Amino acid sequence: MKLSLVIGTYEQPASLAKVLRGVALQERQPDEVFITDDGSGDETRAIIDRWREKTQVPVHHLWHVHNGFRKIVLLNKAIAAAVGEYLVFLDGDCVPHQKFLADHEQLAERGFWVQGRRCYVEERFVPRFEPGVTPVWRWMLAGRIRGLAKGIRLPQPVVFRNQKQRGIIGCNMAYWREDVVAVNGFDEDCKGRGIGPDSDLGTRVYNLGRRRKFVYAHAIVYHLNHPILPRENLPAKRMQLAETIRTGKIRCEHGLHQQS
Repeated sequence: MKLSLVIGTYEQPASLAKVLRGVALQERQPDEVFITDDGSGDETRAIIDRWREKTQVPVHHLWHVHNGFRKIVLLNKAIAAAVGEYLVFLDGDCVPHQKFLADHEQLAERGFWVQGRRCYVEERFVPRFEPGVTPVWRWMLAGRIRGLAKGIRLPQPVVFRNQKQRGIIGCNMAYWREDVVAVNGFDEDCKGRGIGPDSDLGTRVYNLGRRRKFVYAHAIVYHLNHPILPRENLPAKRMQLAETIRTGKIRCEHGLHQQS
């Protein structure tokens, strides 16, 4: 199975550098990486270029001028260009456990998409967190990393199969590409940072007839905490999601097909 890793970022170069170090440590390397960059500056570009020189994996840096939060446009561009039949989505402030991609590959099953969890590195300790070096267990016991139940990898995953709304987050999820294509990708009418596009995509894949694997103890990421960024258009996005649920809508009008 070919696996495409899609990483979203915007002006968080120090965090992105840690995430890319985490990707370099993966036991199962991706077959390609897309870094969807919502308009970051030269520092981010330099980090990506340096990392590209060190890896054997094809790296695609998708960038556009920042004009409000338009991450989902680039996510659709990545989906359109991906050669992998399985897509794993990760945020540029979420460092993957070294078995992250191997776990996602193991969890992949036709008829399901996968929602992984995240634990949280306290903001004041983020500069000292180093993938593959930081003793995660000790940091958790010391309170430097919060979310013990979401951050400990066990020999076997804990999996809940459902079609619930709770816990849909775009920083750690995976889909069969053909399912994302069938629903026309992310809805580009769902504008602004915060809840909305990820829940809408997951719901339309539910409406396609798929279920979710809601996973603990495997496919873990460590969120590098930062000041909370403003959420935009929340009432409109909640109404849009409610309408998607009510109508059973599968395809969005303005989505992936615009990037093909």
